[in-house]
Amino acid sequence: MNISSEMNFEEMLRVKLEVLKREHRDLDEAISALELSGRPDQLTLRRLKKQKLSLKDQIVKFEDQLIPDIIA
Repeated sequence: MNISSEMNFEEMLRVKLEVLKREHRDLDEAISALELSGRPDQLTLRRLKKQKLSLKDQIVKFEDQLIPDIIA
């Protein structure tokens, strides 16, 4: 019963990780599009980049939870 709970938790983490990665890609595309426009709004650009960095931090956190610790 405990193994089943762990597998479900791992599956949840994987799904959340994929959602975060997709959001990160979407933000990257939005930032690129904004930068390519004539004169991008610097405040909006800064906010999007900050949000993208926050997503990256969350992605790393979830990846760390999925990768087992290896004792050296």
